[in-house]
Amino acid sequence: MYTYMALYTGQEKIVPVYDERGGEKDSVVLPKIFYFPVRKDLIRRAFLSEFTARLQPKGRDPMAGKRTSAVSLGVGRGVARVPRIKGSLRAALVNMARGGRAAHPPRVEKVLKEEINRKEKRLATISAISATSKEDLVRDRGHRFSAETLPIVLDSSVLSSVSTAREARALLESVGVYEDIIRAKEGRRYNAGKGKMRGRRYKVPKSILFVVEDSRAPLALAVKGLPGVDVTTPSLLSVLQLAPGGHPGRLTVYTTGALKLLSERFEVTMP
Repeated sequence: MYTYMALYTGQEKIVPVYDERGGEKDSVVLPKIFYFPVRKDLIRRAFLSEFTARLQPKGRDPMAGKRTSAVSLGVGRGVARVPRIKGSLRAALVNMARGGRAAHPPRVEKVLKEEINRKEKRLATISAISATSKEDLVRDRGHRFSAETLPIVLDSSVLSSVSTAREARALLESVGVYEDIIRAKEGRRYNAGKGKMRGRRYKVPKSILFVVEDSRAPLALAVKGLPGVDVTTPSLLSVLQLAPGGHPGRLTVYTTGALKLLSERFEVTMP
């Protein structure tokens, strides 16, 4: 049990619960984690920590570019004193020569990971979850939606009743968030770097994040192929999905079961 001295107004936010047709089936009071203040500094730091943890260290062979018998010809010959291959005037070994060593190659011992305290990371995740209920932050990220309240909450029965992409599209249109899928589809572009040759030909903007209790449910499988959509479970939810690029306020869809599991995972006491 953790107690965070956070700003809490005590005003509960009630959001509608939608069924498989997009109609309001019920209403639910958001858990206490949605009332925490949005700490953009902590979210940014937690994002960098989780992002850099996935980087693989790389380096160069210490002898790369140095396997040569080249020596300098010395002075008085009218040429630069760089090492040259024996029997010719071709330079070698130095970093400005073709096939020479690299001036400042990547080193394995370089520290890549950004460290963060466990409690700070936990608070950053709670803060990022809270940001998904702030309409202004979600719009600032560029998301498009016509829903009156955020976040979007679906009844857990929808996980099994919606099984095709067509049904999922009709549901998202009914709750007013499908236009963000269109934004992601229209925003797809070619990768500017060499990633085009390595299976990363296109870049697609992030759209809706689905937080469900079962990632293998029919609804989860139906929406995975939509542009920019990510699907995760409450136990695996992290700042990487909630705040892509370190910017909080992602358009998120929860299920009622996922909200309950999130409350149990981030069990907190309000001051």
